Amino acid sequence: MAINKLNHMDYMDGMEAIDSNIMDKVLYYAEAFDYRRYTRQDVIGALAKDLLSIEDYAAILSPAAIPFLEEMARKAKLETAKHFGNSVCLFTPLYIANYCENHCVYCGFNCTNQIRRGKLTLQEIEEELQAIASTGLKEILLLTGESRKKSGVEYIGEAVKLAAKYFSTVGIEIYPLNTQEYAYLHDCGADFVSVYQETYNPNKYEQVHVRGPKRIYPYRFNAQERALLGGMRGVAFGALLGLDDYRKDAFAAGLHAYLIQKKYPHAEISFSTPRLRPYINNAENNPHDVHEKQLLQVMLAYRLFMPYAGITISTRERAGFRDHVIGMAATKISAGVRVGVGGHNEEEKGDEQFQISDPRSVQEVHQMIVNRGLQPVYTDYIRV
Repeated sequence: MAINKLNHMDYMDGMEAIDSNIMDKVLYYAEAFDYRRYTRQDVIGALAKDLLSIEDYAAILSPAAIPFLEEMARKAKLETAKHFGNSVCLFTPLYIANYCENHCVYCGFNCTNQIRRGKLTLQEIEEELQAIASTGLKEILLLTGESRKKSGVEYIGEAVKLAAKYFSTVGIEIYPLNTQEYAYLHDCGADFVSVYQETYNPNKYEQVHVRGPKRIYPYRFNAQERALLGGMRGVAFGALLGLDDYRKDAFAAGLHAYLIQKKYPHAEISFSTPRLRPYINNAENNPHDVHEKQLLQVMLAYRLFMPYAGITISTRERAGFRDHVIGMAATKISAGVRVGVGGHNEEEKGDEQFQISDPRSVQEVHQMIVNRGLQPVYTDYIRV
């Protein structure tokens, strides 16, 4: 049977199924979420509370909350300062490969896209890591395209081991793994796992994931839980805003993170808020009207619903917006970013995944943080 004929809710051979009801809960609440029914009074009631319920969270994500963005921002800034002080963490991503086995209609790496593919050797990875470390950064995020054949778990493990030599915190953003594979990468030195569901709407998910392992919705959904079972310290959540109804996707992502936090209270939880961006061979896409005001609302809602969760602001966004949201909602910002394969030490070995909007160096982002009266933080973790 061809992969693109597989039921997107059925596991493929080799995919681990864990005993968890979190996906069912998220889909139930997301299906029932009708943001048009919330009123001004619902929003006022939610903002008057110190601890928001799921219903309050739904209210502040609704259109009725748009007139209250300034009030939400003031409250979010207080919550951010309460839990994170004035600190803003810096990091950068390193793409070590861009081979992919998935046909995802929105992604520059998709297997049908005619781009320059590349994969760094272990020596090239170490040279890239050395170049990044020379900027003073202490946190790295390693990324690959989603290809087990070209970027196997052992290859990623060796990259993680190299990264742990130079960085106090190592995150990975790769294809979903089974629990024991996450445990292996944790033993190699990985601390965090980022997996984005893209869209939480199962029907839309099926439409945009034409073929490849990523087509299997529940396996991807449960990746964060498998990562925590494998010993990872933290996990990141997010949806690609604009791929479907962004309010429903943001609601589902927040609820997913909330339920994981309740089940695994020791886990460090964070959010990312990427929006659709142009990519090679597809400069035009349909962002479903997720403008900066709507993106800000999502970030503020995440902060007020889960005040202790980290929030990362992507280089997909323009510099002015990124500068505005740090200290208010965002607690982590990338700098010196390259989204092709390599590119920190030598010329990029493979094409980029998407176009960035903020190309500033580490020093430039550092200075911006200082100018805003905040404290750039390069590490908050000591590896022993």
